[in-house]
Amino acid sequence: DSLPYSIRVLFESSVRNCDGFLVKETDAMNILDWKTKQNRVEVPFCPARVVLQDFTGIPAMVDFAAMREAVRNAGGDPAKVNPACPTDLTVDHSLQIDFSKCAIQNAPNPGGGEQKPLARLSPLKPPLRKPPPCRGHSGCRSSCGTGEASRSSGPFSAQIENTPILCPFHLQPVPEPETVLKNQEMEFGRNRERLQFFKWSSKVFENISIIPPETGTAHQVNLEYLSRVVFDVKNFLHPDSVVGTDSHTTMVNGLGILGWGVGGIETEAVMLGMPLTLTLPEVVGCELTGTVSPFATSIDIVLSITKHLRQADVAGKFVEFFGSGVSQLSIADRTTIANMCPEYGAILSFFPVDNVTLKHLKHTGFDKAKLEVTEAYLKAVKLFRSNESSSGEPEYSQVVEVSLSSIIPYVSGPKRSQDRVAVNNMKSDFQACLNEKSGVKGFQIAAEKQNDVVPVQYEGNEYKLSHGCVVIAAVISCTNNCNPSVMLAAGLLAKKAVEAGLVVKPYIRTSLSPGSGMVTHYLSSSGVLPYLSKLGFEIVGYGCSTCVGNTAPLPEAIRNAIKQGDIIACGVLSGTKNFEGCLCDCVRANYLASPPLVVAYAIAGTVQIDFNTEPLGTGSNGKSIYLRDIWPTRQELHTVEEECVISSMFKELKEKMEKGNKRWNLLEAPESTLFPWDLKSTYIRCPSFFDKLAKEAVPPAAVENAHVLLFLGDSVTTDHISPAGSIARSSAAAKYLTSKGLTPREFNSYGARRGNDAVMTRGTFANIKLLNKFIGKPAPKTVHFPSGQTLDVFEAAELYQKEGIPVIILAGKKYGLGSSRDWAAKGPFLLGVKAVLAESYEKVHRSQLIGIGIAPLQFRPGENPSTLGLTGREQFSILFPPDMSPRMTLDIKTSTGKVFSVIALFENNMEITLYKNGGSLNFVARRFL
Repeated sequence: DSLPYSIRVLFESSVRNCDGFLVKETDAMNILDWKTKQNRVEVPFCPARVVLQDFTGIPAMVDFAAMREAVRNAGGDPAKVNPACPTDLTVDHSLQIDFSKCAIQNAPNPGGGEQKPLARLSPLKPPLRKPPPCRGHSGCRSSCGTGEASRSSGPFSAQIENTPILCPFHLQPVPEPETVLKNQEMEFGRNRERLQFFKWSSKVFENISIIPPETGTAHQVNLEYLSRVVFDVKNFLHPDSVVGTDSHTTMVNGLGILGWGVGGIETEAVMLGMPLTLTLPEVVGCELTGTVSPFATSIDIVLSITKHLRQADVAGKFVEFFGSGVSQLSIADRTTIANMCPEYGAILSFFPVDNVTLKHLKHTGFDKAKLEVTEAYLKAVKLFRSNESSSGEPEYSQVVEVSLSSIIPYVSGPKRSQDRVAVNNMKSDFQACLNEKSGVKGFQIAAEKQNDVVPVQYEGNEYKLSHGCVVIAAVISCTNNCNPSVMLAAGLLAKKAVEAGLVVKPYIRTSLSPGSGMVTHYLSSSGVLPYLSKLGFEIVGYGCSTCVGNTAPLPEAIRNAIKQGDIIACGVLSGTKNFEGCLCDCVRANYLASPPLVVAYAIAGTVQIDFNTEPLGTGSNGKSIYLRDIWPTRQELHTVEEECVISSMFKELKEKMEKGNKRWNLLEAPESTLFPWDLKSTYIRCPSFFDKLAKEAVPPAAVENAHVLLFLGDSVTTDHISPAGSIARSSAAAKYLTSKGLTPREFNSYGARRGNDAVMTRGTFANIKLLNKFIGKPAPKTVHFPSGQTLDVFEAAELYQKEGIPVIILAGKKYGLGSSRDWAAKGPFLLGVKAVLAESYEKVHRSQLIGIGIAPLQFRPGENPSTLGLTGREQFSILFPPDMSPRMTLDIKTSTGKVFSVIALFENNMEITLYKNGGSLNFVARRFL
């Protein structure tokens, strides 16, 4: 009764899956004795299911295809290589914004293999923006819509089945906006090879389902469609739980479903029936007290809790919410909070099922019988939290109290999600960032240049750009669209702004990318979609886009003005990632904000504004319009939400998701047991991870006289290591693609090419913001010490491998920060990296390094390269003893004669076993032999 609810889920799983081999009775008893065993023992966990998204899902499925090939070559039966754990893969990360405001960027299909490229699209004139005209009309099909172009005939005029658009006044179906259809056509064109591979996977692998493009984001689909809360398998009940390759898998914890993101390497092992091994975690109880302010959105609550939990140092721990304030939060609020937990370092943030959860399930399509069984079962196994009394709260490792009453609106930035800025202080804080030295917040702009203004001609008009000007404003799918209130707030604010006569400058790259068709449904039925469109926030498609760097380029005139004037331009987005340069290489300041604030800053055109004292602009009546004049009240939001977000929407969405869409249904794919690799393909390639697969593992060899490939500082993110955005024309990956006959327009993104190890290896450490101490300035370069040349990281690594010289990486604190990316481990491995030596690691990335066969080594407390007098130009030798143990101490000897000790960060015996096998992929493959 005193165990945290999240630990009770681990306990139930260990009892149910206890087989005496992978899960032992002692494992279950250790979990039951959590109070004394936390942080001291390793325990296995068998999740009920796995979710993948396509950026990380395609390398996982390519590895499965390659494993079938390797097992066949070693004399095994390839047909046996199938997921043992139910797996759902959502194709959601391939969307790119080629068309915004119905402006067309000419971009042919990049092809690859034997595929013929699609015909180039001809530019079309953008549709006229008109006020909603049809209040007095009896029919909608010919009288409303989103402009004349949306009704034009041709390949883009067909309606996509799973993304209904309704007339905001009559709630009758109308055609998709031209923007959506064109982006969808481009998505299917440029990613046809990848989609055919996914279609092949859905045909030949057992126990896996593929959710096609344009359905929604992985975590949104997971929340709205895949989540069961309680599994019912042939009348046998057990809790729903999940792990996934998307770091925002944690969203489902808001529904009382234990789940978190892990690397693709660990996920593949789980898919093959192995338990996930973790150190029995500490559980931080987060007590929510007080009452939420009517002006605070869920994002304000998220960012406030993020700050509190980062200060509490919850990295590598579970967080569980309790207290009187929990019952005041809707499921939408809870899932938004749970979704952000990777940003404050926790493994997950858990809200136990309670009456609020059951009420939500009732509204979203759970029938009465299922609800009764769910409630009875959860109460029977003590997984149901009662709101009636707090006297029976579990015991926690520590308790953090957050007063909801104290929360005020915030944004986060300009470079890190944890750097919160009160909206009231935004103007002064940005000014301080201009003054500060270059670093985690500062831009170091000389005082005499801080008021510089650069005139620019755009579409026949002159505009003036200055520091703080907004050039990207994106309401995107990553975090906020699970919460109707914040999306509706953006729509209602847009409605009031349009009615007041406010506009958004045309050069600002605005976009709206909902998490699913349901979001479009309630934006349409509430009547706010035309007003968002009027301000430029047209729906561009369904999937991750701006947040992962897939935005279309800024207008050339704007890019040139920013670069020539060295302007600190800004992006404002309602997502989770705001690392410098992640949206666009010329946009150096990026702020995370709630959707209504994204719209507000777009209207203002700058972040250098005090909303309390300065107007957003001048209305059609000539009067100044302030933010307070158009901000929707909580009562307005509540009324619209009740009327528009109804259970029928969820039910209809589920039916449409199960049907797929026409393009996917018509897509052809092979059905052979082994995938027919196309040697000419630039998307799908058989990786080399299994080239040396043998039935018996070879003990890890000593690392002798290794050079340092990179000497890095603190907070090196997975985006620094393995970028997911566009491929720079001067990069090693670009040179490779060019050698295959592709033009820059056909490069696509790193994320889209994760099925090609040749591209991804060349893209490793190719981020333009990588700061290597050997170089002294941001650049994807390093020094090849035997020759003294400064080269691209890949070129230097390639030379080292040809010379037979191993390499290591030196780094500071929090190496591997950010979203889980398996190529952030696979890439360095293929570059020849044998070990990483850092002051500390992000937990998921540390486990990924082990899973691919790279040793994560850590300096002892109080030591770092500086205190040890290391320059990085030495050569390093590391000996791994035959009998390795968790967190053992190893000695490192340098070519200068210095010897120092480090900690080998293997947390448990399973991780040591995986490392000795050359990683989890080879370990699992050997089981089939």
